[in-house]
Amino acid sequence: MAGTVPRDRPERRSPGELESEVLATLWATEEALTPGEVQTELSGGLAYNTVHTILRRLYDKGLVIRDAHGRRGAYRPAKNAAESTAEAMHQALYRGPDPIAALQQFVTGLSPDEERALRDFLGGSRP
Repeated sequence: MAGTVPRDRPERRSPGELESEVLATLWATEEALTPGEVQTELSGGLAYNTVHTILRRLYDKGLVIRDAHGRRGAYRPAKNAAESTAEAMHQALYRGPDPIAALQQFVTGLSPDEERALRDFLGGSRP
């Protein structure tokens, strides 16, 4: 049947989804990983070349760095997960014409725990 995925092939992931999975794999360890090690950690039977391409794209975007002090060909995140998420949030906030309105909309969608954490942070001193 046209348009269906064969049963023996996993559903195709989007490039952004693959990049997120690779970054999550790198954030989950303290050491730099080679493309082969990342491939092993990921589920879904990705080809080595696919993983290597994703790592090169992340490198080109400045999201990962090649480990200069360790094993050749190993990668590690340029920033931790919280720093990367905060940077993406800042970029999204200033992408639109009214960052204050966007921030207000964001805050109204917070869970009670997230709102409490934000209030605690704003009420205290900044790190």
